[in-house]
Amino acid sequence: MHESTIPSAIAPTLFLSDTDVASLADWGAAVAALADAYARPTADAMVPPRSMARGDGIWLRSLTAVSPAGGHMGCKLIAASMRARCASYLIALFNQQTMALSALIDGNRVTGLRTAATAVLAIDLLAPQRALRVGMIGTGFEARGALDCLKSVREVARVRVFSPTPANRERFAESFRPALDIEAVNSAQAAVQDCDVVICAARSRDESPVLQGAWLCAGATVVSLGSTLPEQREVDADTMERAACIIADMPDEVLHDTGDAIAALSAGVKVAEKLIPLADLVSGRAHPRQNERDIVLYKSVGSALQDVVIAEMLYARARQQGLGIDQPASIVPVSK
Repeated sequence: MHESTIPSAIAPTLFLSDTDVASLADWGAAVAALADAYARPTADAMVPPRSMARGDGIWLRSLTAVSPAGGHMGCKLIAASMRARCASYLIALFNQQTMALSALIDGNRVTGLRTAATAVLAIDLLAPQRALRVGMIGTGFEARGALDCLKSVREVARVRVFSPTPANRERFAESFRPALDIEAVNSAQAAVQDCDVVICAARSRDESPVLQGAWLCAGATVVSLGSTLPEQREVDADTMERAACIIADMPDEVLHDTGDAIAALSAGVKVAEKLIPLADLVSGRAHPRQNERDIVLYKSVGSALQDVVIAEMLYARARQQGLGIDQPASIVPVSK
C-alpha cells in the first residue's frame, strides 16, 4: 500500500549557491533576525546536541534546529575529509506547516555570517551606548567578519589589532581603512588596552591563551570566538574569574566542551554560577552588569539555531529579490 502524497501548490525548492549567499548577505538583517529568534521562547528540544559520524579520515556533522519564529526547521550538514583537506556545507530548510523542502543552501558562508552576527548582537546589548574602542586579537575570517558586522551596526571610534604575523595585521588594518581609524600593534596587550570591546578570534599555535584577564580595563566587554573544543584555549582563567558573568550561546557546551572553561574550572573559577544563556540577555530576563565597571564575557561555540535563522533570512531575501534557482523536482510530503 502506497502512502498518499499531499496535493499542493507548494513552491518549488529553491537552491542558493555560494554566490547567491554572498549577494544576499546583510549584516543588519542578520543581527535583526537573530535578535528576534533569541527573544522568543525556545525549548531545549528545538536545538538538540550536534552529532557526528566518523569514517577513516572523514566525518559528517549534523546540526539541527526548529526556528522559534515558526517558519522553518532545518539542518546544516558538514562533510569533511582530512585526507583531501576539503569540506562541503549544506543547509536544508523545511516548512513547519507543510513539511515541504523550501530551500537547499550552500552553507559555506553561513557559519561566518552567524558567528559574527551573534557576537555583534551580544556586543550591542552589553557594550556602552557610545562610539566603541575596539581591540582585536586575530586577523582571520572570523575576526574580519566580526569587525565588518560591528561597524555596520554600531559606531566604532577606533580599532587596534594584533596578529603574531606582522604582515597579517598590517594587511587586516589596511583593508578597513579609511572607513575605520584602525592601527596594527605589536602585542595582544597593546591591542586590548583601554578598550570597551575586546574581540578574540585567534588561538595560539600551542593552544595557550592569547588574552590575559589582567590586561582588561574595568567595564570591558570580551568576546571569545576562536576556542570551541576541549583542547583549545583562547582566554585565560583570570579572564573568566574577572568576568561578572559569562554569556553563552550554548551554556552546557561552553561549560563542558571548551578548553577555556575546563581550565578555569580546574583553577577553581565558579564558571557554572556565572553562565547566562544568550536568550536571557536578548529577552531582558538577565541583566549581566551590576555596575558599569563590571567585565562581561560572551563565549561562543555556535548553534544550529543561528544557522537556521540565518538560512531563513537568506531564503526570504532570495524570494524577495528573485535570486536562486527553482528546482524542477523536489521531494513530496506524504500523508502519515
